[in-house]
Amino acid sequence: MGVGKSGRTGDLGLTVVVPAYNEEHRLRPTLDAVVAHLRADQDRWGGWELIVVDDGSTDRTAAIAAEAAAAEPRIRVLAGHGNHGKGHALRQGVLASRGRRVLLTDADLATPIAELDRLDAQLTADGGDGAAIGSRAHPDARIEVRQLALREWLGRLGNRLIQRVAVEGINDTQCGFKLFEGDRVRAAFADSRLDGWGIDVEILRFFRRSGRPVTEVPVRWSHQPGSKVRPLDYGRVLLELVRLRLGPGAPGHGFNRPRLRADLTVVGLFLLASLFLYKGLWADLDHAYLADAGSDQNQWEWFFAVTADNVAHLRNPLFTTYQNFPDGVNLMANTVMLGLSVPLTPLTLTLGPVVTWALVLTLGLTATACSWYWLFARRLTRNRPAAAVGAALAAFAPPMMSHANAHPNFLALFMIPLIIDRTLRLCDAGKGNGGASADGTKVVRDGVLLGLLAAYQVFLGEEPLLIAAMGTLLFVGAYGVVRRDVARAALRPLLRGVGWALLVCLPLVAFPLGWQFFGPQSYHSVLHGDNAGNSPLAFLEFSGRALFGDETTADGLAMNRTEQNAFYGWPLISLAVGLVVWLWRLAVVRALAFTALAAALLSLGPKVRIPFTDVVLPGPWRALAHQPLFESVIESRVAMICAPALGALLALAVDRLVDARAAAGERVPERNRDLGDLGDLGAPGDLAGRGPAWRYAHRIVGLAAVAAALLPIVPTPLPVRDRPDVPAFISQGMYRSYVAKGESVVPVPLPDPGDAEVLHWQSASGFGFSVPRGYFNGPWGEERVGIYGAPSRYTSDLLRDVRYSGQVPEIGAQWRAQARFDLDFWKAGAVVLAPQPNDAALYETLEKLLERPGKRIGGVWVWDVGEGTPTGPAA
Repeated sequence: MGVGKSGRTGDLGLTVVVPAYNEEHRLRPTLDAVVAHLRADQDRWGGWELIVVDDGSTDRTAAIAAEAAAAEPRIRVLAGHGNHGKGHALRQGVLASRGRRVLLTDADLATPIAELDRLDAQLTADGGDGAAIGSRAHPDARIEVRQLALREWLGRLGNRLIQRVAVEGINDTQCGFKLFEGDRVRAAFADSRLDGWGIDVEILRFFRRSGRPVTEVPVRWSHQPGSKVRPLDYGRVLLELVRLRLGPGAPGHGFNRPRLRADLTVVGLFLLASLFLYKGLWADLDHAYLADAGSDQNQWEWFFAVTADNVAHLRNPLFTTYQNFPDGVNLMANTVMLGLSVPLTPLTLTLGPVVTWALVLTLGLTATACSWYWLFARRLTRNRPAAAVGAALAAFAPPMMSHANAHPNFLALFMIPLIIDRTLRLCDAGKGNGGASADGTKVVRDGVLLGLLAAYQVFLGEEPLLIAAMGTLLFVGAYGVVRRDVARAALRPLLRGVGWALLVCLPLVAFPLGWQFFGPQSYHSVLHGDNAGNSPLAFLEFSGRALFGDETTADGLAMNRTEQNAFYGWPLISLAVGLVVWLWRLAVVRALAFTALAAALLSLGPKVRIPFTDVVLPGPWRALAHQPLFESVIESRVAMICAPALGALLALAVDRLVDARAAAGERVPERNRDLGDLGDLGAPGDLAGRGPAWRYAHRIVGLAAVAAALLPIVPTPLPVRDRPDVPAFISQGMYRSYVAKGESVVPVPLPDPGDAEVLHWQSASGFGFSVPRGYFNGPWGEERVGIYGAPSRYTSDLLRDVRYSGQVPEIGAQWRAQARFDLDFWKAGAVVLAPQPNDAALYETLEKLLERPGKRIGGVWVWDVGEGTPTGPAA
């Protein structure tokens, strides 16, 4: 019911809403203070009203409010039936309000009513159609009476969780002192659903989603004894927000089912696409081997298995002698992906390394696509479909699909978008979210998190991190040139944040990196040969496994099928040029164009051969080729930077093509303040002044052009072949009778990057034996230059030549002596010859080298060359 009178709606400049539940001791002083403040300047608001909403109090709260209303006609009292919560009370009060502006304040008046003047000034400065909210977390706020330390800490923690879940960039959602534009806040409460403490977040999200400014204003605040808010109420807020997101009938402005459904649909589509690409592998995990993987699938399964074995036996996960016996392998100097192989140890030990390999590929690709989708949706686009298209290109681009055959460290890049976002947050700090100045606490927090993310990425892949850092620097540098005002504001917090990141990251990675660069079997660079750069033609052609691709053409333009690092195709390149021209006014587009072009030029290598001529020019990579770290990079991989750059460009274009308001030339409000200046999304569309039919045709043609550019590079399922079975001599443990402790099994030919099937023998049988040589990165020569595999030995080279030629050489005493010397170096216990092409020539060669016939055991030929005598294998 209403008590008291009020003026006409048009005369009311302000409504003050006070929710109250069992506030008999604090309510009257609060009402008197509010009335006194408003009476002090009778002409300021052009009329005002004060609405008290009694939320089913069981004490004299309602009576006290009625007494105040009797003394002041501009006070109204709304009485509810039962206690429904703060949200319900505020909804009643706001929907009954009539003021041009609406102030919400708690009954304890922890924030003095005089602070209304600050909020009113800020709301006017913001244009008058948003919200100005009191903030206790603002650097300029004055906390006059503090809470208990534990209570205050829990409150800050709760606010941070709410910020992460719901309203990024607002540091204090729960301060009960907020001023809103009247019509907007009435619309927000009419659309609201929450009855509890989460109402503040729901309303703020409504304003954010509507493109209205929400600004935090520093206020004075004093803790009031008997406060109804408890630290655990922050947990209740989070539960309310989860229910709001998942519950039926969620509205379209905040956590809502349509948006959640869209996100889940995109994630599901990415997962289905990944499963489709790897359907051949999943169809037969016991025998399927990716046809274009070379020896890499065996190597990666071995990496997962040896890490799990080291962890299970509490051994150093950075080193092993199971391969390259007796010297061993520096695992940190190889791509073992400890960030995944260690936590996936239980899976590897339970289901085997093949399952781990398939899961890392499939889920790594899915997670990467989802991560790019999150970044683009958060910072670049207004709608989910545009973000999904851009993310699909960033994750499923031809270079990524090439590495999808063999290099999960270049496929599972889900940390890279998170690192980029955290870097951009440091730049955001210079602009001051919500009108506030740069927050040193945020810079420290974001810097620390950036350091943790970077440290984790080191254990996923160092080369992808280096290449991502190159791409980020190219983009940030270009954007800084285009928007110098933004660069000046962002430079200081960015440098401070990076400093904090280094302070956090370096101690975490110092020992592993020290082991990598200075530990046993370390090296300082890797030789990749002179053909490691991209041909300019590679950017215009289609990859071998793309829908319109041709294997023969692609093979002639790349090192191998796992290093087709360009191949975006001429339709996409042409479309990208057109989109850059169309959207050139956007600073972000100019920065993206520079990033993609610079990465493409760097990927050509230190020498660039002009197609169809004999002209060779020096390439820009020449300046980096011999620098520390860069000297180990395969320069053609730098072109992978183009994938997210083109994806971002495509997301921006699709965003404008599917948004009718942008196409019509309207100013579309920013999705939220986290976008900052990055997307320039407030810019008018290019089709202003055109008729509806023309604009519609333009959109259809534009979307058709996007589809036509992407169709040729759609990836096809990765082909598989049958892998050889592990010989019974290995799988049934027969080798144990021939290999004593400290001895190795010597397979013929010995494993190297070209043939590493014996690594599958090891990983499939639980690492019961070591092998010499292998497929890994290790040192060569006195300068310790990195090579693939172990340095050559005469006997291994001899057996390799026989394997591929089928010719048995003349074997004399010198060759037999060399074989004995090499077998002693390898501490050989048994020499094993499995069925393979030219195995008859290999058998004859071994029989002459070892001066005795082999024994046929467990499907292989075996020569016992160890110090012990075999006890006899099982038949």
